[in-house]
Amino acid sequence: MFTVQPLACALGAELSGVDLTLELSPKIFKELRRLLVEYEVVFFRDQDISPAQHRSLAASFGPLQTHPAYNTVEGFPEITILESTAENPSKIEAWHSDMTFREHPPLGTVLRSKIIPAQGGDTLWASMTAAYDGLSTPMQKFLADLTAEHDFSYGFKESLAEPGGRDRLAQAVADNPPVIHPVIRTHPESGKKVIFVNSLFTTRILELNNGESEDVLKFLFEHVVTAEYSCRFRWAPNSIAIWDNRSTQHKPINDYFPAHRMLQRITIDGDLPY
Repeated sequence: MFTVQPLACALGAELSGVDLTLELSPKIFKELRRLLVEYEVVFFRDQDISPAQHRSLAASFGPLQTHPAYNTVEGFPEITILESTAENPSKIEAWHSDMTFREHPPLGTVLRSKIIPAQGGDTLWASMTAAYDGLSTPMQKFLADLTAEHDFSYGFKESLAEPGGRDRLAQAVADNPPVIHPVIRTHPESGKKVIFVNSLFTTRILELNNGESEDVLKFLFEHVVTAEYSCRFRWAPNSIAIWDNRSTQHKPINDYFPAHRMLQRITIDGDLPY
């Protein structure tokens, strides 16, 4: 079974002792899912999985999603390519949860590394469970019944502003109108409360006026990335990260320009946040 090495107090663990190129037995997968809920993000080293094995691993958790804005691996439309080069550097700088602009945001994400720069390119994760627990009781009560808008167009505004960007993403914009999610959601497996707004996709809190919404969101965006709620992972080729998108946010550290970095990602369909 797994050997578990926790990375930080709030979240994160490196797992070893299991070969992900092999089909996981029901017993091993059940333990993997339990560890994912417990640690919120888990990491593996030296796992040279094929695209088919990548898809199979992600599909063990549930149906898979596709992404409207990224290139994909040939023959595997579920595997999006996250690539940064000197000619086309990454534009994602903000802390975020994946694809919260969807009515059913992802349950989780399986990300594997293909090309890693010699220096830099780490990723940070933060626990939205720990961030919620770090709020005062009056603030928890204040936020409890609020809802917020999440917008694809807002998250991809830089891409839309590029020459030809609005035409390229026109169908994605049409297919992904703004959606409303609770500011505080309940994790469907742990039953714990988590903060569910992020600076990339969340635009406003519906029950507050514009000034109040901006102030509350600014506070939350700063609060959730407090160092004590976070962990950091140093990538190497053939590393894999699996994270619970319902209870974490993450941020790539773009400190490696002009080096080449390329990862491949699959997102797993989730439930309606409540």
